[in-house]
Amino acid sequence: MLMLDCSSESGSFSNLFETGTGVNAPADASGQSPAHLAACGGEAFFLLWQLQTGANLNQQDCLGEAPIHKAAKAGSLECLALLVAGDAKIDLCNNSGQTAADLALDYGFLECAKFLRTIQHTQTMKLRGQSGYSLSDRHGLQREDPTAQKQESETSRSINRKRRRSDDLVS
Repeated sequence: MLMLDCSSESGSFSNLFETGTGVNAPADASGQSPAHLAACGGEAFFLLWQLQTGANLNQQDCLGEAPIHKAAKAGSLECLALLVAGDAKIDLCNNSGQTAADLALDYGFLECAKFLRTIQHTQTMKLRGQSGYSLSDRHGLQREDPTAQKQESETSRSINRKRRRSDDLVS
């Protein structure tokens, strides 16, 4: 099997498949798949090809790093965007307890860290919004989202109007 490091030329990535490597098979002893190598090298086109052929976005190597960690360490915003669009777990921690955003920050890729933190914040807000309990009062107790309360109140008013009309017709 052909071994590649992250600084390999993009043309040599295709050699991985010429040797019969599966899309999620570790390409080397450290457990890095072709998707890891593409993300590590900032090879967005090859990574996209990997994603389209069913690569596991969350497969971790011996360091506990998934392709998203590799892209963050390489500072590849293109690869990070592809991984996020493919529903990679952005809160996945490596063996040292670091997320991809932590690594991007450690390696000095502030734009990548900001991108990942923004996506993570957006996902968190969506989850809170789905539960209907997204706001906390000053005591830390959760209370219902005011939009949900407003909708419920409007529904109650509509029902009460209908009852009044039917009561007027009966009397």
